[in-house]
Amino acid sequence: MSRYVNILWKTRKAAGGKGLTCTRGLALSKVLQYSKTNNTRQSVNPELESDSSEPRREKRKPSECSVLLFPGQGSQFVGMGKGLEKYGNVKQMFSVAEKILGYDLLSLCLNGPEEELSKTVHCQPAVFVTSLAAVERLNHEAPEAIEKCVAAAGFSVGEFAALVFAGALDFAEALYAVKVRAEAMQNASDVVPSGMLSVVGRPESKYNYACLEARNHCKTLGVENPVCVVANYLFPDGRVIAGHLQALEFLQKNSRKFNFRRTKRLPVSGAFHTALMEPAVESLTSVLKKLDIQKPNISVYSNVDAKKYMYSGHIKRLLLKQLVSPVKWEQAMHAVYERVQGVEFPETYEVGPGTQLGSMLQKCNLKAWRFYKHIDVQI
Repeated sequence: MSRYVNILWKTRKAAGGKGLTCTRGLALSKVLQYSKTNNTRQSVNPELESDSSEPRREKRKPSECSVLLFPGQGSQFVGMGKGLEKYGNVKQMFSVAEKILGYDLLSLCLNGPEEELSKTVHCQPAVFVTSLAAVERLNHEAPEAIEKCVAAAGFSVGEFAALVFAGALDFAEALYAVKVRAEAMQNASDVVPSGMLSVVGRPESKYNYACLEARNHCKTLGVENPVCVVANYLFPDGRVIAGHLQALEFLQKNSRKFNFRRTKRLPVSGAFHTALMEPAVESLTSVLKKLDIQKPNISVYSNVDAKKYMYSGHIKRLLLKQLVSPVKWEQAMHAVYERVQGVEFPETYEVGPGTQLGSMLQKCNLKAWRFYKHIDVQI
């Protein structure tokens, strides 16, 4: 029998219980009460939990292990979630999501419209829930992949899904935190015209110098405290630069000067993972300090420093810092997969919409990518 414990244990009571319906979603007090009484915490592998009375488990060979990667905002598409309700607790997960969010998330995922699904306030919860639904599918189709999982990483909002999977966060509480995070990020984006620019460069590209030049350009336009920084480290010579719109326009016009091969504006509403997201920190802080966060049962690598999350306070601190700090995905992939020559690689599963993380892994570590599989969120 699989040692995997489903993400939700007792969701039917919440889906049909009295006093939980609210057109604007549940208040945090209701979410905390629900998660406590219904125990919606994930425990990937109880044997990984420390217990001094039991002997230490024998260490597995890398080829006998697996790694799960959780995507972030931008991977969503209309139709995701189709056919997943037959797996595990997926139907109940969406029922709980409707209670917490105050709208029918499954219908939005399946039917759109795309414009609504792509809004930050909608796509972050959508990617979070469908990614964990993909975990349920993986557990049904290949339970051994869950049993032998030793590490996970998530891109931006994907970190919340990774931490739920690892048993550090409760599903309902994490979803509420994602809801608040998305709303706060959207509000921060509305204050200043800003955005994000995908850049594919060359070895000689000087990204920080380009950002400095862009900030200086903004000053000549009268922009106070201009922001233009690398917000995502994706793969070698793959970056996302974020900041004021004037800065991004300057970089696109002068891309040849900075040895950029390609630039493309991303369809997002703000400069995520920069100082322009500082107004969002307070809202997320007030939520995280009330949540019961535990040490992950498996290694989960942080976007902030590409190192493993260690304990509750560490997780809270870095989830907040992540809002205003670059996502160091390339560095995290090196931390997960770098090994001495001859050592085998684990199986890797991207669980959630899109295959962007697989594409980045291919550019970061081709040998590791050869053991990559995508668990889709549409059947």
